[in-house]
Amino acid sequence: MKQAGRRVGGWAVSVTLLALTAYPPTRLTAQTDTLRAAALRIAQTRPDSARAMMRRLLARLTPQDSLYPGALFTAGIIASDAGTVATNLQRVVVEYGRSVWADSALWRLAQLYFAQGDPAATVQAAERLRRDYPDSPLRARADFTGAQGYFALKDGAHACPLIQEALDRAGSDVEFKNQVDFYAARCTPATAAPPPPAASDSQTKGAPTVASYAVQVLAVKSAAQVDEMLTRLKVMGFDGRVVRDPSGLFKVRVGRYPTHDEAVKVQRRLKTRLGGQPFVVEEP
Repeated sequence: MKQAGRRVGGWAVSVTLLALTAYPPTRLTAQTDTLRAAALRIAQTRPDSARAMMRRLLARLTPQDSLYPGALFTAGIIASDAGTVATNLQRVVVEYGRSVWADSALWRLAQLYFAQGDPAATVQAAERLRRDYPDSPLRARADFTGAQGYFALKDGAHACPLIQEALDRAGSDVEFKNQVDFYAARCTPATAAPPPPAASDSQTKGAPTVASYAVQVLAVKSAAQVDEMLTRLKVMGFDGRVVRDPSGLFKVRVGRYPTHDEAVKVQRRLKTRLGGQPFVVEEP
């Protein structure tokens, strides 16, 4: 797959090129209009002009318009900074989970997390796509991106079955097969077992079913704030849960971890991704 020679805002331009060269054709034409398609073309040489076009298009559309998720997705992949990319793609996943763009947004998020050096988040996004959109035409690419994340985590036992599944689903895409073959060389026949089911956040960390520690990210009395936080956590691949104490506070917590050190690692990731002051709590 060709990569952009010149970069504007780092990762975003590479993703723009990916959208234009590697994106399956049947997905590029879904729910599109002339302006959105033109923005993708223009983004190759004049990204600022393309972004302005998408801002104007989104301003004219309403969130209920059937074209809105496609426009939001396009604005995300041509954005100039990774934060805007992530925000737009997360909105597509959360607000338009039944649109034809939701699985594409998850795959782009997985790629973004991998480019940012966060293999755990990469795995979570890829596994969510596999779990929630098993018939997606992007399934093979999600398998491959997830495998890259697992390899970065030094987890060949999960990576190699995904590599094999990506090869099986690659079809006639020779260039994609070549990419996957490069990683397949890391696998032995013993590791190329049938792919595991899509893993939850706790499963990807190897957490047992009985918790000793969790990470608390919020404590409020507003149910609306709780719902918003749970949605944000879900987009990032975390299974948030709510604990209500006698004072009436809703406490949003993540994970069930057997050791304090494991919980601290997650706490650091959550602080980077969410901000605020998440902290580790011990649970009975």
